Amino acid sequence: MPTYEYRCTECEHEFEELQRITADPLKECPKCQGAVKRLISGGGGILFKGSGFHVTDYRSSDYKKSAEADKPKSDSGKTESGKTDKEKKKKKPSGD
Repeated sequence: MPTYEYRCTECEHEFEELQRITADPLKECPKCQGAVKRLISGGGGILFKGSGFHVTDYRSSDYKKSAEADKPKSDSGKTESGKTDKEKKKKKPSGD
């Protein structure tokens, strides 16, 4: 159910009311019984936090396999010469 915002035209009291979409707008201020006007609001954004959502938890195994195949392959630290960074950093023995 959506939450609607109202403002009293007499006392300027603003309040929210949880109503069904099919419900008629309120006409009376709960504070002074004056006339109220429903305000236009941006509405609330939907936040999907945590687990339990279809998109994150219930993907098919085919989708997961396809996503894994699309990932770039790792060279496990090898550079263009074929040596790892650790191998390059090793000091050569000095023949002094």
